[in-house]
Amino acid sequence: MQRLRMVLLACIALAVGSFPAVSETRVALVVGNGAYANTSRLVNPLNDARDMAAALKVQGFDVVEAYDAGKSKLDEALRAFTNKLTKADVALFFYAGHGLQVGLQNYILPVDAKLQRERDLEFEAVKLEFVLRQMEIDREGKTSIVILDACRDNPLARNLASSMGTRSTAVGRGLATAPAGLGTFIAYSTQPGNVALDGDGRNSPFAAALLKHLPAPGRNLPALLIEVRKDAVAATRGQQVPWDHSAMTQDFSFVAGAASTTPAAARPVETAAAVAGAVPAPAAPSAAMPPIQKKAATTARSVAFEFNENVRLDGRVISTSRQPNPDACRALCESNPVCLGFQHGRRIPVMGQCQILDRVDARMEDLSWRSGVRQGS
Repeated sequence: MQRLRMVLLACIALAVGSFPAVSETRVALVVGNGAYANTSRLVNPLNDARDMAAALKVQGFDVVEAYDAGKSKLDEALRAFTNKLTKADVALFFYAGHGLQVGLQNYILPVDAKLQRERDLEFEAVKLEFVLRQMEIDREGKTSIVILDACRDNPLARNLASSMGTRSTAVGRGLATAPAGLGTFIAYSTQPGNVALDGDGRNSPFAAALLKHLPAPGRNLPALLIEVRKDAVAATRGQQVPWDHSAMTQDFSFVAGAASTTPAAARPVETAAAVAGAVPAPAAPSAAMPPIQKKAATTARSVAFEFNENVRLDGRVISTSRQPNPDACRALCESNPVCLGFQHGRRIPVMGQCQILDRVDARMEDLSWRSGVRQGS
């Protein structure tokens, strides 16, 4: 009997361990549009969206789904999503399909959109700004994540430009950079003004990379997008570079747990000694980088930093958050054993932004930032 009880307890523990430890309320809207009636059809958005919905459900998201949605169906899905937003700690919007920008405004396209003239945009498409606004209402400071695989080459954009005459220059290529409200993280399948690939396999290059890395334990959003970017760039031979920008105020990982990292000492390119060698010495600044005001900062924990006024670090950002001052940002770096550098924004639009880096490649003069590089411990 005792042995049976132990077996049952072990089975329960394994079952509990197979689900993510999620304390917050998570909701998502996932849209995949491919069967367009008035423009080129897309093969992968349905696969991308369905696979993404399944992955999010595993991570505790309550998912509203819309596939091959016309305008009315998309509006219904948006309404259902917004009804869940107020109580949500984390809200996510994923869209795969056609999108376009007009006058630096981004639009996602239902499958029945025609867009024969400029006026049709407001009636037949959904403005991304509207979705972003819904995710912000009554959710100040909470996490909002927007993931857009919506930069495919779109003939409707060319048709619309033809109908606009002299205003046709307002129709841009790909998507424009959207303003991120406080707490919002926006990821694009490719850089602003470029078009993304639908892919030859089951998923687009961007979605395939996202689905691959999303289950990694303890990997936060900035670190996740770095891995996604590397895979998408490799898969497209540099044609497509996923892009993101953030105004998040809290750290977020899809899967809780400790990140799988290699100790700094085992990574010769990323050790403090290697970084020190890669960073120009204070006594001999390069011609491209004027002398910079520097001072040493040593904490009570004997972690030394070279602190730089008016300097931005170029490297790999693993965490982005809001912090009241550079000291708080430095404290975050101190507490992270793989952190080799930090930078704190001092001017709009990066004011108060704290970035933690586990690799530092270079330093550049930039009046918008203060930064520090770990010198040893």
